Amino acid sequence: MSDNVKIPEALQIKSEIHQKTYLVNGELKEWKGENSTVISTISTTKAYAHTVLGSIPAMGEKEALEALDAATGAFNKGQGVWPTMKVKDRIECMETFVKKMEEKREEVVKLLMWEIGKSMPDSYKEFDRTVEYIYDTIEDYKQLDRDSAKFSKHDGVYAHIRRGPLGVVLCLGPYNYPLNETFALLIPAIIMGNTTIFKPAKHGVLLITPLLEAFQASFPKGVVNILFGRGRAVAGPIMKTGKVDVLALIGNSKSANALQDQHPKSNRLRLVLGLEAKNPAIILPDADLDLTINECIAGTLSFNGQRCTALKVVYVHEDVKDEFLKRFSEKVDGLKFGNPWDKDVKLTPLPEPGKPDYIQELLDDAKEKGGKVQNKKGGKRSDNYIWPAVLYPVTKDMRVYEEEQFGPIIPVVSFTDIEEPLNDMAESNYGQQVSLFGKDVYTLSPLIDTLANLVCRVNLNSSCQRGPDVYPFTGRKDSAQSTLSVHDALRSFSVRTFVAFKDNELNNETIEQLLEAKVSNFLSTDYIL
Repeated sequence: MSDNVKIPEALQIKSEIHQKTYLVNGELKEWKGENSTVISTISTTKAYAHTVLGSIPAMGEKEALEALDAATGAFNKGQGVWPTMKVKDRIECMETFVKKMEEKREEVVKLLMWEIGKSMPDSYKEFDRTVEYIYDTIEDYKQLDRDSAKFSKHDGVYAHIRRGPLGVVLCLGPYNYPLNETFALLIPAIIMGNTTIFKPAKHGVLLITPLLEAFQASFPKGVVNILFGRGRAVAGPIMKTGKVDVLALIGNSKSANALQDQHPKSNRLRLVLGLEAKNPAIILPDADLDLTINECIAGTLSFNGQRCTALKVVYVHEDVKDEFLKRFSEKVDGLKFGNPWDKDVKLTPLPEPGKPDYIQELLDDAKEKGGKVQNKKGGKRSDNYIWPAVLYPVTKDMRVYEEEQFGPIIPVVSFTDIEEPLNDMAESNYGQQVSLFGKDVYTLSPLIDTLANLVCRVNLNSSCQRGPDVYPFTGRKDSAQSTLSVHDALRSFSVRTFVAFKDNELNNETIEQLLEAKVSNFLSTDYIL
C-alpha cells in the first residue's frame, strides 16, 4: 500500500465511468459505437502512471446530424413549443434545471479535479460560480421581460418591443473552465428561446455526465442536445448544413475560423466567441512591488496559466526590473506543487499530456535566442508537469513572445519608454485585457485613456480576470466577438423584435382584445414578479 498516493476517501475514483448515453430529442440514447478513453494525468501510485477515468462515445456525422434535426425540429421554423413559450414558463424550466444541478455538486467537483487538475478550492468555486451565474441570469431575464411589458408610441405608431430567439445554437466550450464558461454560453442561449447542440470540451467531459438527466428532465425535447466526440467529427458536419444560426465557442480562433468557413451562408451566422489573448502586465517604476508581485503570481500562474485571461507577458520598467525579477522568481519557486486536493496547493498536474513538451519547446527556443531562466526551479520536469520558468530577456523573435503559451512559462520584457509596450499592444493580434501597476495619477491617466482603446478591460493594480460575471467579458481583434456577462449574454443570444401598429380604432380595439384574452405569449403586458 506504501506505493499508492494518499487520496481522500471521498475523492477516490472507485470505478471507471463509461459514458454510454447521449441526449438527443429529449431521449437518453444508448451508444453502441466506438469509444475514446478518458485519462487523468494524476497518478494514484508513486511510480507514475496516468489514471484511466473511463470513456466517452466517439461520435461522428450521423449522430451530429441527428442532433441537428432534433434542434431544428424543436425550433420548428419559430413555431416550436420552446421559442413560443411564455417567458415565465421558460424561467421555471431553468429553475428546475439549476436545482437538479445543485444536487450533483460533489460529483461534478470531484471530476473537475481529476479531469483537468483544478485545485479543490477552485473546483468548488467554479461549480458555485456557475450556479450563481444561472440564478443571476434568471433574475436578469425577469427584469428584461418586465422592461418589455409595455407599448411605445412615436409618430402615430405603437410598438411592443421584446427580444426574440435567433434559432439553433451550436455550443462548444473550453477545457480550462469546462463547466463555467460552457454554461456561460449554453444557459443564456437556452433561456432566450433558442434550441441548442452542445459538445463538451476535449478535457473535462465526464463531468457533464451527472447533468445529462437534469437537462433531459428540465427542458422540452430537442431544446438541449448533448453529443460527445472530436469537434472536427461532430461540429464540422453540423456547420456544413447551414442550419446553425449561432456559433457559440470559447476556445481558439483557428477552430472558430475553420467552423465559420464551413457554413455556406456566413452572413447569416451570429458569432459569440471568446478566443485567445496575450494579456500583458505593465509595471511602472512607482508600482507597489509587494502588491504587484502577488497580483502577477495570481495572474500568470492561477490554474498554471491555463486561462485566456492569464497574464502572458510581463513588461517591467528598467528601474525596477532587477528587484522585480529577483523577488518574483523566488515567489514562483516557493509555490507548492501537488494534487488538486492537497492543502495550500498552487500548481497542479497539467491535464494535456503533451503540454510539458510544448512548454519545453518554447523554453528551448527562447534559450537559443538569448533568453535566460531567472528562477532556480524553472523548467524542471516531472511526468505530468514542468516547473514555471521566468524568462528574461525576451525578444520579439521568440515563440514565447508571439504565441499564447497557455501554460507555466512567464516571459518578461523590460522597457524604458512606455511607448514600447503600448506599440506592442497596438500591433498585437489580441486585445482582451491589461494589468497596469503604478500610483502616480498623472502618469496613469493618459495610459488608461490609451489602453481602454486597445483592450476591453484595464485592471488597475490588479491581475486580469473574467469575473465578476455581471461585468462585460469581451475583447478586440482576435480575442472575442460579442459580449458575455449576465446582462450582455442574453442580448448576444437574441434579437430585438416587435409588433407595430398604427394608432386607429380598429388596431387599438384588436390589441385590447389580444391583451385581455391572454392568448399571445409574445404580445403581453404581464409582469413577472
